[in-house]
Amino acid sequence: MLSKRLFSTFRVLQHDNPLGLPRSGTPPSFPRRRGLPEKRKIRDVKKVIAVSSAKGGVGKSTIAVNLALAFARRGIRTGILDTDIFGPSIPTLLNLSGEPRLDENNCLLPLTNYGLKSMSMGYLLPQPSPPSSTPQSSPDPNPIPMDSTPISWRGLMVTKAMHQLLHSVTWGALDVLFLDLPPGTGDVQLTINQEIQLDGAVVVTTPQDIALRDAVRGIGMFQRMDVPVLGMVRNMAFFSCPCCGTATEIFGHGHAHLKGKEEEWGVRAECRRLGVEFLGDVPLDGAVCADADRGVPTVVAEENNPDSKRRGAFLEIAERVAGRVGVQW
Repeated sequence: MLSKRLFSTFRVLQHDNPLGLPRSGTPPSFPRRRGLPEKRKIRDVKKVIAVSSAKGGVGKSTIAVNLALAFARRGIRTGILDTDIFGPSIPTLLNLSGEPRLDENNCLLPLTNYGLKSMSMGYLLPQPSPPSSTPQSSPDPNPIPMDSTPISWRGLMVTKAMHQLLHSVTWGALDVLFLDLPPGTGDVQLTINQEIQLDGAVVVTTPQDIALRDAVRGIGMFQRMDVPVLGMVRNMAFFSCPCCGTATEIFGHGHAHLKGKEEEWGVRAECRRLGVEFLGDVPLDGAVCADADRGVPTVVAEENNPDSKRRGAFLEIAERVAGRVGVQW
């Protein structure tokens, strides 16, 4: 009986910690290297594009997955890697779950939906079990339980996990791999910028000044590390009323309290000051949020609607990004 219980416990621990990271005690040791590590390409991937915001809550993951899907729907072999260890969003956005399989080299095989390959820390976490019974008062007959497992790791453990996600995934032949970066300019960003040959970075912001300030810091990080900044995207730029079509700038456009034209302040002005291309606006629209929550991003959800302005905004930005990195659109 004792051996059976030990085996059962081991299986649970193995499932909860698929990357084999230490749970307690001394942090993992890493070989000391002199100077910065040498940058290298991700195996079988032609172009690597980072999508960053340096600030949370601006819709960066939604932008990243819609851009990746825009590439994939054009027949471009595309993948997306969710590098947000603490708050992975790609599984929800792509409506994917379950543990990835391993190939003969013990590397992870990406999960695919809508023609887009993906890998995320979210796939490696234990899946919440469905409720045994549905309360009578529940409005949803099949509620989806949310995962309550926290990822509470220190920097060295995060770095080790990031190494494995970058170098232990068998993508197959890809034309473009998008990296959905977490907020900030910390361990994950530094690891990626120092070890991976990035072909460019797309920076996402919202109109208000408080978000733009962090986005500009993110641009500064890429420029100091000699990573080409492909341009800036302004998300939630305006709200278009579904009834009358009136466009309302809910968040303002940064420094709106100052006199002068928009070209003298805000996102466009910062792009011009920093020598960065303004890639375009994405409207604030409840449909984009609803599409993301149900795991069918707007680029796919409105594929049969050629007049969709929401989908059109993503496609226009994606085409500009493709042109900046030399991918045939």
